[in-house]
Amino acid sequence: MTDKHINKPVGATSDPVAKQKIVSAARRHFLANGFRGVTMDDLAVELGMSKKTFYAHFKSKVALVEAVMQDKMTEVESDLERLLGGEPALFQDALHGLLACLQKHTGEIQPVFLRDIRRDAPELFAVVESRRAVIIERCFMRLLTSGGKAGMIRADVSAKLVIELLLAAMHGIMNPKKLEELKLTPKAGFSAILNVILGGVMTAKGRATL
Repeated sequence: MTDKHINKPVGATSDPVAKQKIVSAARRHFLANGFRGVTMDDLAVELGMSKKTFYAHFKSKVALVEAVMQDKMTEVESDLERLLGGEPALFQDALHGLLACLQKHTGEIQPVFLRDIRRDAPELFAVVESRRAVIIERCFMRLLTSGGKAGMIRADVSAKLVIELLLAAMHGIMNPKKLEELKLTPKAGFSAILNVILGGVMTAKGRATL
């Protein structure tokens, strides 16, 4: 079954419930199995939705892939905000919660999805990378600041420098091409970066909490 381009009907209104239903279904398929082998028509049939209704929300697969990626990033931000946005937690509790949250989310993204992004929609990864940088800077700045006050992070290393190291490592390693070269899953790559960088900037007291 092949994808067919159907123009959005003139005057069609947006139904946020139907749109989210499409994104959720696509996310289940795309992140686990890639998107090359899943057609828009297949998803419409699975959802019991007419092609006209489906294409009124997403006129191309690339647009749907972008919506899936944005949906994923929004969920990551929401989960991290719940963890770090309220009353300050103990550093070790915040660290463990942050790591568990990020490992859960990176574990959802399988290598086949990244391969499809690299081959068919590389421009979309730049959107994710930009948003990822904002999330990392905001969340880890809070964590590192509280860790410094608690004596868990070395006083001779600034939080800003650690953030820059994290961003550089993420940019250099956590991209479809490099992960494929290194034969790493997103979860394994992310865990390795955090272990190396955080392990290097934590005090003995801090490392004992890992």
